[in-house]
Amino acid sequence: MNNRPLTSLRGKIHVKHGFAFKGEHFKSSGTYVVLTPGNFHERGGFKRNEQKDKCYDESFPEEYLMKKGDILVAMTEQTDGLLGSMAIVPESNRFLHNQRLGLVTALTNEVDTEFIYHLFKTRSVREQLRLSASGSKVKHTSPDRIYDVQAPLPSRREQNAIANLLSTLDAKIELNHRINAELEGMAKLLYDYWFVQFDFPMSAAQAAAIAKPQLAGQPYQSSGGKMTHHPDLKREIPEGWTVGSLNCLGEIMGGTTPSTKEIHYFTTEGTPWITPKDMSRNTQNKFISRGETDVTEAGIKSASLSILPAGTVLMSSRAPIGYTAIARNPVTTNQGFKSFVPSKGYSTEFIYYTLNHMMQVIEQNASGSTFKEVSGGTLKAIQTQLPEPNVRAEFSKILQPIFAQQDTLEQQNQHLTALRDWLLPMLMNGQVTVG
Repeated sequence: MNNRPLTSLRGKIHVKHGFAFKGEHFKSSGTYVVLTPGNFHERGGFKRNEQKDKCYDESFPEEYLMKKGDILVAMTEQTDGLLGSMAIVPESNRFLHNQRLGLVTALTNEVDTEFIYHLFKTRSVREQLRLSASGSKVKHTSPDRIYDVQAPLPSRREQNAIANLLSTLDAKIELNHRINAELEGMAKLLYDYWFVQFDFPMSAAQAAAIAKPQLAGQPYQSSGGKMTHHPDLKREIPEGWTVGSLNCLGEIMGGTTPSTKEIHYFTTEGTPWITPKDMSRNTQNKFISRGETDVTEAGIKSASLSILPAGTVLMSSRAPIGYTAIARNPVTTNQGFKSFVPSKGYSTEFIYYTLNHMMQVIEQNASGSTFKEVSGGTLKAIQTQLPEPNVRAEFSKILQPIFAQQDTLEQQNQHLTALRDWLLPMLMNGQVTVG
């Protein structure tokens, strides 16, 4: 029930088109980044997209250089659901405002633009923009269509209170993401240092083997640790390490799909059934609990699905190849996966980073004309170095608390996101007020 009257946004906000930056001047790196709809999360919020940044160092009107706190709206639906998404610029003198985005400012003191930012996350506003949009293949909106949006506008004091509450939740979620990103950077660096550069801590026995006992604990290869050339890998690896296929890391398990004709095979309260689509939506997270749907016990039996234990590393093996995540709890998957069950003495942590490190090689070995796929047989043929047990055990010992903290923060963000999304429509229509 809506407890607030609806009013149009006309005369209350202004939406300014961006500048038509010339494509021939785009570069892969530079001082300024041209923002596009690709920098917007579908439900709202700024998305860093550094690998796809379009940089621009030619001259441009200064008014299109964004300031921290500026609010932009996506006026082109580059992907489904993006039309009307808003983002807050995170820093000054870095980002440029292009023509597919609108700069949103207030025309009256009665409007808080931060409230408008959250208002544009609601289903009602997005649906109005979708229905009024032009274009058949790619939908577009305009300032006039945005001004015609009907929405509840409480008093400025209430707008501030609502915006502050929702923005506080957003800030905590973003902080958790940043902490997890820093932890991920540390973990990746350690893996690279130990298993790519081979500078894991030298053991006392290894130091004694080169007649330098004082080097115990020092970086192995940099300190002169013994290396052995391996013909299969065509490179040197530490003495005492072996070479084996990816199959040595764990039991490789595929998935399947129960018959969609049997509706009772799918449910909302069964064993989680993961698809590559679920993984594509999970890219900000390392762990996964469930997908869009679960599968019943009858469905598991019908399709001979394997139940993968918690700690299994899921890897999408087709459409597309290369999404990885760690099962937080027992799950099943469809046929788009080759999952690694850590049952052969290698930890979840080591398997996860080894697969990601080897992903380019894995993709190069994919086959198929319609779409690329990696088979279990292919994975069993790909060779990699296998460290000594004490080295990988020490690595896992260091990584386990990092993974545990990342898991905790991801779950906290899931709860905070659910709370925020539950509060949003009720705060907007007055069912819930901020005390």
